[in-house]
Amino acid sequence: MRTTAKRSPAKSRRRTARRAPTPKPYHHGDLRRVLIDAALQLVGEGGPDAVSVREAARRAGVSPGAPFRHFPNRDALMTAVAEEAQRRFRAEIEAALSEAAASDPLAKFRCLGLAYLRWAMRNPTHFEIISSRRFFDHDRAANVSRDNTELIDMTERTLAEAFARGQLRVSDVRWVQIAGRALVYGFARMNIDGHFPRWGVTEAEAERTAAGILDLFIAGIARR
Repeated sequence: MRTTAKRSPAKSRRRTARRAPTPKPYHHGDLRRVLIDAALQLVGEGGPDAVSVREAARRAGVSPGAPFRHFPNRDALMTAVAEEAQRRFRAEIEAALSEAAASDPLAKFRCLGLAYLRWAMRNPTHFEIISSRRFFDHDRAANVSRDNTELIDMTERTLAEAFARGQLRVSDVRWVQIAGRALVYGFARMNIDGHFPRWGVTEAEAERTAAGILDLFIAGIARR
């Protein structure tokens, strides 16, 4: 009589962990929205390269052909994902700016930079999508381009006001703006590319370090 070997609990757990989440049946509502949410979930789990229209359909609980009325190809889906990620990013910045004192533009600039860094570190895969040109066509993503332009203009106005109020010792606001963008973008990329450990920055210290380097930058541009 043949005996069947029992699976160890550890192996069973490992096999269970590898299974993809069971798709939830789609009944009614906004299929486009459901597909975007499914794609965002895929990005969070496996990065931008994990997204496919077929897998988003499976997660949404619809047939493989159902999404193509909304997204004829992967590029169209990734553009929608980028627009949603950008919308969330913009909302984070606006929420932070709403708490900044209107009479202190330099403090407002700090809030903007810190909101940028916090969102990028808490949502690294979403940040990678909107900051890289590898995953969608920026020129065709009107909403992303518009939001980027508005954020750049907002930063420029904030720095111009800080200079007008005598808060800056640097007269070329454009240079300050580019340097500030390079700082926050570079720090966010260091996180995505896994550089923090070699610089002795633990995960628990990342946001505090971000605030520290931002304050160091502001101290360098502020009039004493």
